[in-house]
Amino acid sequence: MTSTLETQSAPPGPVREVGVAIIGSGFAGLCMAIALRRRGETDFVVLERGNDVGGTWRDNTYPGAACDVQSNLYSFSFHRNPHWPRSYSEQPEIQAYLQDTADRFGVRPHCAFGADVTSARWDDAARRWTVTTSAGTFRSRVLVSAAGALADPTYPDIPGLDTFAGTVVHSARWDHDHDLAGERVAVIGTGASAVQVVPAVQPVVESIAVYQRTPAWVVPRTDHPVKPWMQRLYRFVPGLQRGVRAMLYLFREFLVIGMAKNRAFLKPVGTLARAHLHRQVRDPKLRAALTPDYTIGCKRILISNDYFPAVAAPNAELVTAGIAEVREHSIVAGDGVERPTDTIVLATGFHVTDLPIAQKICGRDGRSLADVWSDGMVSNRSATVAGFPNLFLLVGPNVGVGHTSMVYMIESQVSYVDDALKTMDAEGLEVLETTPEAQQAYRDLIAEKSRGTVWLAGGCASWYLDQHGHNTTLWPDFTFRFRRLTKKLDRENYVGIPAGAPSEQPEVAA
Repeated sequence: MTSTLETQSAPPGPVREVGVAIIGSGFAGLCMAIALRRRGETDFVVLERGNDVGGTWRDNTYPGAACDVQSNLYSFSFHRNPHWPRSYSEQPEIQAYLQDTADRFGVRPHCAFGADVTSARWDDAARRWTVTTSAGTFRSRVLVSAAGALADPTYPDIPGLDTFAGTVVHSARWDHDHDLAGERVAVIGTGASAVQVVPAVQPVVESIAVYQRTPAWVVPRTDHPVKPWMQRLYRFVPGLQRGVRAMLYLFREFLVIGMAKNRAFLKPVGTLARAHLHRQVRDPKLRAALTPDYTIGCKRILISNDYFPAVAAPNAELVTAGIAEVREHSIVAGDGVERPTDTIVLATGFHVTDLPIAQKICGRDGRSLADVWSDGMVSNRSATVAGFPNLFLLVGPNVGVGHTSMVYMIESQVSYVDDALKTMDAEGLEVLETTPEAQQAYRDLIAEKSRGTVWLAGGCASWYLDQHGHNTTLWPDFTFRFRRLTKKLDRENYVGIPAGAPSEQPEVAA
């Protein structure tokens, strides 16, 4: 089945030729661009649909938005920030950090803002990618997709939602001009965004109804301000911050033992979460409704000190009966109870296992990544796909983590892609493409490592799994093993075509 993607016209103007085109300017896109700059490469462009760098940290500005990984770990290893104001940073600080990173490492001049990618097609004859954007057309030797998994919001299919007369806002597209004070608010979803939004808005609204499909395991948030003297110490003794980063990494990596190796090691975490719930929610009925029936870790473990108190507040209500329909000024639950509503907040997550960018990227035979991935996302080393020459994916299949910093995984991936680009230059290759056999071997490796893990056998359904029940999102092992696997290009799993050589004569490593 070939792609049904329609060709979209770009604004008139000359086609710009570049060596490398990078889609997205979040952590992944910036990291890739910086890797190129640091080794002297300047022939690249960063295609960003927004008006600034930052990716998900630019877009997610909802009240309470913050990171659930400590700042000393959720940051680039080559750009440590001694001035984090809190142990867990909030959205404005992370966005400012990414802006500073882009400026400090000379990436901003390479950014094309307002360049929403509408299509990217491989031209086999020219051995180039033709990338059509809202800011013009680019032709590149290499295409790197750093669009990310938390880029495009998911909107639920709820009967009557389009007839609602009040305000509907997704947490990832917050409307700061709309004042919630005194309103009757409904929050749909109880994931990572909801546990931050609900406590932030509950004190100012008249009433808040939280529509929960599945309760989440929540553990305490050990957040605290970083004292000025500690910031100065980080600044003048950088080895101290490196040591703190290493300790945080090792502590979080211990969770993998319980999640992927032996679930008995998760029992202390489950005990902590239960104690946290019992301490903060006194009402037995509400406590029961907030208690998950699956193994902790099966879904993303959430961290919050104020979510449970917010849900238990006098003006709050937890609704577990589902949603039957939305009416013009109300929501009707599955049990028939109708609740007057002024604003609906959709905390319903993102397209993760069905990346929208995959519909726009078409390979050698004209098929899109979405078509190739119709039975589940597949890749070699989470970075390349057979049939898509000179295409590299960052934050693609099976690179996600539910226990530690995504930035660690991004740096590992960028190292792999950068080694691939250096290999192409060293060998004079115009085309580099992974083999179907390598792709299948990696898929089998992921399936084997996923078997018996809490994500597959923990008794829940989560966004970690695709529609077929396969883990196509998470790396199901220690992250240091992923780094070791991606430290260098596995050249034996690639075919390459030297510049000027016919396509029928690929260069395969011995």
